[in-house]
Amino acid sequence: MIIYTIGFTKKSAQDFFEALRKTGARHLLDIRLHNTSQLAGFTKRNDLRFFLDEVVGMEYHEVPALAPGEEALKEYRKTGDWPKFEERYAEVVQQRRAEREIAPTWFEEGMVLLCSEARPDRCHRRLAAEYLQRQLYPDAEISHL
Repeated sequence: MIIYTIGFTKKSAQDFFEALRKTGARHLLDIRLHNTSQLAGFTKRNDLRFFLDEVVGMEYHEVPALAPGEEALKEYRKTGDWPKFEERYAEVVQQRRAEREIAPTWFEEGMVLLCSEARPDRCHRRLAAEYLQRQLYPDAEISHL
């Protein structure tokens, strides 16, 4: 079992959807805090739902329980203190018991966690994948697209 993650920044629509298609996953989990912004481009919530179904044959799921808290995100953008953000993110998803929002079939049929950052090292999608791995499927691999 593999937990995939992907960011859309610095990817063309073609590269983004081809990467998703190659996973063979059936579910995309949108874990962004702001997924309706004009800055989201082709990944704006309602557009992405349509494109995923038509282009890749994936189901779209909005999972706000895995999004960062607004205050933690603002603080990180202001200070750049990544370790502090990691701590606050962990607290938020644990309080929300975010793992309860994940259907077992999403893991079984393959899932991809979506955020905006190009790289996973300082993105909450990596933290979300690691959290789900710890809580639900310790043997799962994590693959960042």
